[in-house]
This record gives sequence, structure tokens and C-alpha cells, in this order.
Amino acid sequence: MLNQSRLFTRLICFAFAFAVSGLTTSFLAAAEKYSEQPGTKGNGSYVVGPNYKIDPRLTDRGNPKGKRFEFEMPLAESKIFPGTDETLDPKKEVRKTRKIFVYVPAAYKDGTKAPILVMQDGPSRMDLVCNALDNLTISKDPAQRLPAFIVIAVQNGGNDGKGSERGLEYDTMSDRYARFINDEVLPAVLKNKQIRAAYPHIAFTENPWGKATMGCSSGGAAALTMGWFRPDLFRRLITYSGTFVDQQDDDAPQEAEYPLGAWEYHSSMKLIENSDPKPLRIFTHVAENDLRADDPEETYHNWVMANERTAEALKAKGYDYRYVFSKGTRHCDRKVFEQTLADTLLWMWQGYHGK
Repeated sequence: MLNQSRLFTRLICFAFAFAVSGLTTSFLAAAEKYSEQPGTKGNGSYVVGPNYKIDPRLTDRGNPKGKRFEFEMPLAESKIFPGTDETLDPKKEVRKTRKIFVYVPAAYKDGTKAPILVMQDGPSRMDLVCNALDNLTISKDPAQRLPAFIVIAVQNGGNDGKGSERGLEYDTMSDRYARFINDEVLPAVLKNKQIRAAYPHIAFTENPWGKATMGCSSGGAAALTMGWFRPDLFRRLITYSGTFVDQQDDDAPQEAEYPLGAWEYHSSMKLIENSDPKPLRIFTHVAENDLRADDPEETYHNWVMANERTAEALKAKGYDYRYVFSKGTRHCDRKVFEQTLADTLLWMWQGYHGK
């Protein structure tokens, strides 16, 4: 009798597991049924500068404003980045908590599944993004209209470079940071009491084409890596002055597979060119006077070389890509954002229809 009971229980568990597996497959299949026709307008390589001015679309033009929120997430409560990795340099301080900045545009309707933009190094250039949303979500011109995406700007874990928490999060060649955002940050936003009080039915889209990410420097490297390793989660990637150099911790486990870190995207390994095309839309930028622009290749730390070769690889592989070279500017130069970010966002969301 006992054996029969155990057999029955196993059959029930097997049937349940099979059903869940079938549902997962169905959800994935449903997601891939989504398609869009962005076209090739705006694709390719561009040069801007050396004179710059702020784009009026990135200024406060008196249009209806959304709601801003801010809360903190203790690192010790994270299962993915608790701030205790053995690769961390003890001389480099790790934050106890990280701030999360959220902007819900006025055009968002509570209860709809919103697209999102995740920004590294929050709040970063969030002020410009919020102005773009205020001005372009209400545009009558379809070519000048942004979807009402929710902005989530995430503060890094502290410090910079090899051995730092920020470097661990942004420069590691793995899906770890993408999982952190997807599994911990996004649920925390949806559960936040202040946000819930203002938007009781707030929700995010499950469609990876409705999930963008943006960063500068190592935050830009993180954006590319999020999509590269998890295109099932993030597919619209914006990188300014991307750190596609050898910035990964020397004692990181990922060194075995990617010994030169993000330099491998375009190095002799040619990770981009030698991999099957991924469903990604990618913006990259580098400044004329970006970091270590005169360094020889063997340093693996020339930002200009790294970004130019990354753009060439994206072009060779047939990606929807847009590359901007800014004259007379430096690393993560604000005036580049002020002139280009509206066009970058419009190009990035081109073709998205919110389903």
C-alpha cells in the first residue's frame, strides 16, 4: 500500500513537472511570436561635434510630469551581489546599501505592462531621459514618439576598477548582473510601498524587446553584457564610452573562458563575429579623447580602439546597430548626451509596438 502511495505521488509530481515545462515552453513560444519592423533608418556610423548644444527635446518644456521615487536595497540582503565576493579588494569600499531611482512617466496608465529602461550608475543621466519621456511620449509625430517606458536607475555597489564591487557587477563576462536586475531589482520596484500606493496595478512587460538598458563606461559594458548573455531578458542596449577593455577581475572565474574580459567582444577571439547573431538592437559611442586613446593594442585598454572594433564587428555580423564618434570630447562627456540622447532613444525604441 505504501509503495503504491509513493508511486502515485511520483506520478503526480511528474505530471506537474511536465505541465510546468509545457507552460514555460508555451510562454517562450508566445514571446517569440512578437515581431516588429524597425527598418534600417538611423542604422550605421555617425560623427558628431566638435560643437555641441543641448537638444530641446531633452529640456523641460513644461509638459506633464511623471512621478519620481527613490528607495534603498541593502547589499547584505542580496543573494546575487551581497558585497562579500572573494575577488573583491578589501581596500576598495563596498556600499552597505544601493539607491534605486524610479521614474514613471505621466503617459503611463496604471495596470498596463510597461516597457522599461534600466540605467547603470544611477541616477546617471536620468534627468535627460525623464525630459525626453515628458516631451516625446505625447508627440503627434510617430517618428518622434517614445513608448511610456518606466526608468529604473540602479546605483552601483561601490568604488571602481578591478577588485571593486562596481567592477564585479559591470565588467564580469557573465549573466550575473542581468539576473540581479531581473530577479532582485525589478521585483523590489514592483513591491515598493510608495510606488504601489501611487500605481496599485503597476506591471512590467515580459517581452524582452520591451526591456532596454543603458550605461556609460563600465556601465555601458554592463549593458552589452546583459543583452549578450541574456537576450531572453534584455534586447535594447545603449552604451556610451563603453569599457570594452580588459577590466574584468584577474581572479574572476570567468577569466578561464574570457581571459581579456570585455576586450574579447572584438579581440582575436572575435566573440561577436564568431557567435550566432543574437536578437539585439545595439547603440555604441566613443569620444575622440576617450580613455587611453593612444595606448597600443597590447595594453587591451584603448577605449577608442575597443569601441571602433566593436562597431565594426556589429556591422559585419549584420546587427541593427548605431555607432556615434564624438569629436573634441572625453570619457562619458555630458555634452554628448545632451546633443545625442533624444535621437539615441528614438532609434533604440524604433519599431516597438508594446505587445
